[in-house]
Amino acid sequence: MRSAEAVILAAALAASGCSTIGSGVKAIQDNVVAPVAKALAPEPAASAASAPADSGPTFSPNLKLLRPAVVVTPAAQRAFDDALRLLRAGRTDEAERAFKALAQSNPELGGPHANLGVIYRQAGKFDESVAALERAVEASPDQPLYFNQLGISCRHAGQFAKAREAYERALSLDANYAAAQLNLGILFDLYLRDSTRALAAYERYTELSGGKDATVAKWVTDLKNRKPAPGHAPAKKEQS
Repeated sequence: MRSAEAVILAAALAASGCSTIGSGVKAIQDNVVAPVAKALAPEPAASAASAPADSGPTFSPNLKLLRPAVVVTPAAQRAFDDALRLLRAGRTDEAERAFKALAQSNPELGGPHANLGVIYRQAGKFDESVAALERAVEASPDQPLYFNQLGISCRHAGQFAKAREAYERALSLDANYAAAQLNLGILFDLYLRDSTRALAAYERYTELSGGKDATVAKWVTDLKNRKPAPGHAPAKKEQS
């Protein structure tokens, strides 16, 4: 089983605000509106023989803004920072309540919805996770990070066509987004049973990652050597 879907523990506040993705934080710069955004490298990919764990290689999303930035008030920023501190302290229930309150008072901000989506997914509430992340991408439709997370939650919810659409949307916003490229390959490989597209996605990911992921290199070799089972029909294409 493939086990390298990228996962975040806390997503961006808004298209123009600060973001954080778990522990082990490093700073990156959004060169459009210039606030400092924080991002975490997810855990390295596990063995291909292990169960899917939604972990993945390091990635630094190239944040893009294709519309006027949403204004983040000081009060909203403080509330967001407080919710993050609760989340980092492992006080997930309190963090969930804080993000809910912020999402209700500032529905135009994508980050609170995205964080709720990740919290719900970690709790196994996949339908709720999808709904929250759909609100996140509606509020911030120019963030590839949110679409990648939506793809992960859709995959968990068994909504494979929607997961593919979300990953492809992330890549349309940032063609060099390695995590989304890898996740798309995993989706094609394990869930859509489309070896041809899976191979192409893995090879593109290998280019983006500089060929340093030995686990994915093995998957590429396996796919190239794989023989189709007798009578096995190609995966059906989703409707566009």
